[in-house]
Amino acid sequence: MQPKQALSLFDSVCIIVGIVIGAGIYETAPTVAGCMGSSTGTLTIWLAGGLLALVGAVCYAELASAYPRSGGDYVYLTRAFGPSTGWLFGWSRLAIVRPGDIALMAFVFARYAGRLWPLGGAPIPSIAWAALLVIVLTGINVLGVRGGRWTQNALTVAKTLGLLAIVFAAFLAPPAAPSIVSAPAPPAQHLNLQLALILVLFTYGGWNEMAYVAAEVKRPERNIFRALMIGTLAVMALYLLANASFLRALGYAALEQSQAVAVDTMARGLPEAAAGRFIAALICISAAGAANGLIFTGARISYALGAEHAMFRALGRWNERRGTPAIALLTQGAVSLLIILLAGSFINTILYSAPVVWLFFTGTAFSLFILRRREPGVVRPYRVFGYPIVPLIFCAYSLFMLHSSLAYAWNMKPAALALMSGILLLGVPVFWAGRWYAARS
Repeated sequence: MQPKQALSLFDSVCIIVGIVIGAGIYETAPTVAGCMGSSTGTLTIWLAGGLLALVGAVCYAELASAYPRSGGDYVYLTRAFGPSTGWLFGWSRLAIVRPGDIALMAFVFARYAGRLWPLGGAPIPSIAWAALLVIVLTGINVLGVRGGRWTQNALTVAKTLGLLAIVFAAFLAPPAAPSIVSAPAPPAQHLNLQLALILVLFTYGGWNEMAYVAAEVKRPERNIFRALMIGTLAVMALYLLANASFLRALGYAALEQSQAVAVDTMARGLPEAAAGRFIAALICISAAGAANGLIFTGARISYALGAEHAMFRALGRWNERRGTPAIALLTQGAVSLLIILLAGSFINTILYSAPVVWLFFTGTAFSLFILRRREPGVVRPYRVFGYPIVPLIFCAYSLFMLHSSLAYAWNMKPAALALMSGILLLGVPVFWAGRWYAARS
């Protein structure tokens, strides 16, 4: 049984926007502001991040429309560099990146759900909330593609309206006092463009998720490109509006020091208690929407992995009645639950997974050049404008981010980097064991 083309353009845009706009914008905005040293620098880095995401999106649009199959990068890397590279990408997503991302959003959900519906002061309730979210959303997606996409659409619309409500509240409230609108820029040695870019591009992360469900998009030759452009531009506009509203309502100095930027912004126009509950509910919705999208698309990578590797064949089974890769979804959920039991902080989780994410982003960036040359006969409904300059920009910033994330993890979290590298390298003997298993089957 193969995936059916069941996702409309609206469904596809909701997947992109729903995954990208998680809780990251609320968590990273103060740190990014502190890294940049001024209001202008803050808005500039968010604009630059959006433009870089757009460059990547147009490159993925060519690849996804030319190879509209489940798995996204897995397909491109396998065709460009061979099955071992595609395998390592799928392995990293199965064992490191995707369950970690899901666990990250589940913990953000748990933190704010605990404020709305307190279950006690011990750490166990937070773990219970996070685990419950993963179990419920995995169950919805296992039951059928219709439930998964309707859940995604509803959560995406709700979180977008909520973010716009913060923007409107900020612009309707009196602006911050002139004395706190801006602060003197810190000395140059305190500026940290490297960390700012890691966090901004993490917060924009997810625009490429359409590639993983390309086989399920209606009229992929047309709608994949449209969804990537509409989704990425919508996110960029919302992030710029959000940061402009934070700066207007709080001023640069207060934004940089804020521990709950959205609450502080809403409190300019609402009582603090009401603002806190509104934001807690909004972040719960945002985190749940991102987690649902990650669960929906992530299982398609594991499905593609299982469909081509005999030792993991169970992952490649498609449930005909429900229209879902049920075993892949359940496996992904189990790994996510395991990570929830061992998870660290929000920033530490980003630093843990960022190097491997950018390693394969770099490979995908170069695969566009390789596949154009190696497979010129493949129909490409969309070709990247400005070729080869635009894809070269994608390659350059992917290499920069790979270097930056490796260097930062090496300096700040060498143990996490070693753990990530060990798990990734473990995929090599597993790959050859799989080849041996397939040969004997």
